[in-house]
Amino acid sequence: MSDAQAPLSRLSRLPAPTRAAALQFYSLPDFDLSWGAVVRGIEKESLRVSPTGALSQSPHPVALGSTLTNPYITTDFSESLLEFITPAYDRIDDCLGMLEGIHRFSLKNVENNEMFWVSSMPCALGGEAEIPVAQFGTSNVGKLKTLYREGLSNRYGKIMQTIAGIHYNFSMPDSFWPQYQAHCGDQGSLQDFRTDKYLHLIRNFHRYSWLLVYLFGASPAACKSFVKGREHSLDTLDSNSLYLPYATCLRMGNLGYKSEAQKSLFVCYNELGSYAECLGNAMHTPYPDYQKIGRGPNGEHRQINANLLQLENEFYSTIRPKRNVKSGQRPLEALMEGGIEYIEVRALDLNPYLMLGIDAEQVRFLDTFLIHCLLAPSPECNQDEFFEVADNLMRVVEQGRDPALMLNEEGRPRGMREWAGQLLDSLGNASALLNSIHDTTDYQSALEAQVAKLADATLTPSGRMLKQMQEEGLSFFGLALALSQQQRDELAGAPLSEQDETLFTQTALDSLDKQAAIEAEAQPDFETFLAEWNAASH
Repeated sequence: MSDAQAPLSRLSRLPAPTRAAALQFYSLPDFDLSWGAVVRGIEKESLRVSPTGALSQSPHPVALGSTLTNPYITTDFSESLLEFITPAYDRIDDCLGMLEGIHRFSLKNVENNEMFWVSSMPCALGGEAEIPVAQFGTSNVGKLKTLYREGLSNRYGKIMQTIAGIHYNFSMPDSFWPQYQAHCGDQGSLQDFRTDKYLHLIRNFHRYSWLLVYLFGASPAACKSFVKGREHSLDTLDSNSLYLPYATCLRMGNLGYKSEAQKSLFVCYNELGSYAECLGNAMHTPYPDYQKIGRGPNGEHRQINANLLQLENEFYSTIRPKRNVKSGQRPLEALMEGGIEYIEVRALDLNPYLMLGIDAEQVRFLDTFLIHCLLAPSPECNQDEFFEVADNLMRVVEQGRDPALMLNEEGRPRGMREWAGQLLDSLGNASALLNSIHDTTDYQSALEAQVAKLADATLTPSGRMLKQMQEEGLSFFGLALALSQQQRDELAGAPLSEQDETLFTQTALDSLDKQAAIEAEAQPDFETFLAEWNAASH
């Protein structure tokens, strides 16, 4: 047995820690563990495509309601890029049930027999001109949302923006925070304590997020059209596909959601003030390349402003601190006023083998991982570690399934497989707590499924995709198309419940009325509105 295999075999034989051992591991007292009912919501993006896999050119279906005001169904960058949003739930089945209902309702109401593309990397694209930018109506707030997307188009190109992903919104229940604050001996405000601990979680997430990319990355290949006209380092798989042999998640790589302009940003998560200051400065600092974008031929705006970030959401990160905002409130303003309310994980590909792109097993592992990030020690970050973490992530993105891959931990090389084995071992403590709380073994089973992926990389979604493509002689497009058709048939195979039909139909109708009411309100011309909006951000 090789040294690389030894930690995996040892790990696979480990019994699950007891609740008492897990509490001791995290230096916790045996207090009320009802807080284990963590709260999560899911946001999932999917391209609308024709039955043959061509990008939809039709407007967002009216039957799905208003993209401006429907809380469940909207669009992301493109008119063709659907975004499904669940509320936050403390029961996994409720969350996934809601997501499934949104899928079934949307599939029933799209036109021309369209379906949802199941891969994070897009279908074959004919070029930028065939990617329609999302429209949000004639109100000033609707025009601002479209202008933001026009800015993204002019800064990064439309093709990058057709990538889809899953955002996982996670928070601890209110009942957790007072007793955890008392245990930690914190004498400050509960709001500040909660914010500091979410930042604690975020720092650990950054350190270890490469593990999620290895386990759940599902974008090892792409259509050649995705890189047309751009420099790249991908290998040719077939006449239509590019890939990297050990890649896990090209979506997170240099051809995916990356910004050269943001590369130099050191965003510190040691305290909320420094985080807000960094993003605030980026939103107020003109960037020469963006200043060159200028206005359109008829004087129309081509971006919200020429700053490094048009607004907060333009900052590309694998995780974000979040808070629900009041009407007219800016996200950073809301965070500084009310503290962090939840975190948003943004490093997840759509799994094309799953009907919803995600399943209960993955959710249980994500909860286990995030609770470990919250409860385990989390030193403050510094600039050296910040860029080391980014480099580790990029290595796993491009070479994650290479059994000899080395990462760096505090400046010292470390084998990825050995480090991942140790992390999964430690995660057994969080899974033991969740098993105890929910009187189940499902969290341990979810953990064991990830251990199996570490022992056999072909079990990862990326490994499974490449294996199937190579064994069956399929291009990336051919595989994704076949799986999209399969998921469409699975969704269409069961009727929408009467309850869901009523809920989503009425919500769509109400959202159209809300948009109409917004557009009927008296408002300044857009030029004045935009000037006031930019001035208010300073």
